[in-house]
Formats: sequence, structure tokens, C-alpha cells
Amino acid sequence: MKIIGEKINGTRKRVARAIAERDAPYIADLAKKQADAGATWLDLNAGTHPNQEPDDLIWLIEVVQGVTETPLSLDSANPKALNAVLPAVLKTPMINSISGEPERLEGILPIVAAHGCPVIALAMDGKKIPETGEKRLEVIHKIMEETRKSGVPDSNVYLDPLAMTISTNTQSAMIAFDTMRAVRQAYPEAHLTIGLSNISFGLPGRSFINRYFLSLAIQAGLDSAILDPLDREIQATILTTELILGRDKHCLNFIRASRKGIFEQPAGEPVGK
Repeated sequence: MKIIGEKINGTRKRVARAIAERDAPYIADLAKKQADAGATWLDLNAGTHPNQEPDDLIWLIEVVQGVTETPLSLDSANPKALNAVLPAVLKTPMINSISGEPERLEGILPIVAAHGCPVIALAMDGKKIPETGEKRLEVIHKIMEETRKSGVPDSNVYLDPLAMTISTNTQSAMIAFDTMRAVRQAYPEAHLTIGLSNISFGLPGRSFINRYFLSLAIQAGLDSAILDPLDREIQATILTTELILGRDKHCLNFIRASRKGIFEQPAGEPVGK
């Protein structure tokens, strides 16, 4: 399971303040903790005005690369910002994201192809997310046709079937699972990813919803996710699910994690926080 660390995001108030005030120690600490927790990529989202975004992203890149060698995920739909910051990136980054929208495909896909970047592709082609799995799959077919035309290998595409909150549609999880299974059949070399926390938005007991959804999603074919790598319960869920699905040879990952204490409840912490 590949983890895209979500915590350096300018839409979060504390991170936004750190970006505005150039609080390098705060950002560096977030980066190092996520990297140490096993993140495959660190997502960087400046969350600022397009005119300011290049400067803010470059600053984030320099701070994060100063404390870790973990590859970056550049979270921007702004082609100008991406072109401006790519020379500052030391390792080939992930691009987050393209979609079926013509503007994104025309503006960002050439950047992805030119630099050999892995890319997240959202199953939407307008401002409104398709309500059914069938409609989302239609968008995915369109995206894959374009990525292949551009010479992007399927193995570099991380398709996001979009998990919408269950609070507005109790079938949201099932739609996402059905889409994942269909993608696995149609594009076995492509990856599946998702923004985990979206599924539980607006509901109590969010950690329970996130964990059970993640476990079922892995069974449906999910092999990466945008999530908080510092969440021990999420890490435990991933390890346990992969163990049960027969993906942990000789149970080694599970046993190693157990020896590190990942399954132990920290003192004073409530169950299902």
C-alpha cells in the first residue's frame, strides 16, 4: 500500500499560517514525521492564489527536501505553477492531479508526460462529480485514452474513483468499490488511489468509518491513498487487511509492526479516537 501523506496542505489553518509566515520548522517537522511513518510521497498543497502559488510551492519544496528524501506530490491544478517549481524538485514528483476536464488534460498532461511523473487522475470531467460508477468509468476511459496518447504508461496513472461522503449518499462507498473493481478489470497495470477522509465528512465516529472503508477498498483493488500516515489506527488497518488478504508473505510486515508497538493503544488515548 502506497501512502501519500496529506498533512502539508494550505487549506488547513495551521499550515496556511506556517506558509504565510514562512515557519520552516513547523513544515519541516510535518514532513519528517510523515516520512518517518512510511509515507511514499509527501503531498504539498500551497492553497494560495494562483499568482502566489509558485513562490509558496517552491518554498515548501525547499523546506521539505531539506529534511527528507521522500518524493513529493505536487498538489496543484495550475500548469504555470507546476512548470515554475519542477526545476526545484530533486526527485521525479507525483502530480496531483488531472481529470477528464479538457483544461486540465491540455494544461497538465503534457507536463506529466514530459517529466515522466506519476499522476493522480480524478474520475470527473466537470464541476459535478458523476453520481454513478458507470458514469465515472466513462470518464476514466476518456482519461486513459488521453494518457496513452501522450505516452504515459498505465503504471504511472493513479485513478481516483472519488469517495463522496456517506452523509449525503449512503451508497457512496458501494459506488466507489464498484468503480474500483471495474478499473481493476479494465486497466490492471494502473493504480487506484483515494482521498480517504472524504468518505466520513460530516459524520460522528469518523475514524471508524475511515478504517472500515479503507479495509474494504483495499479488497476492491485500492493500492494507494491520500491519508494521515501518523494515524496509528490507519496504519494498523492497512497491515491487518493486507495480512488477511494473503499479501504479507510469512506475516513478516505484521510481525515487524507488532514488535514496534503499532498495535498497542497509547496510554490515555481513547479507543476509536
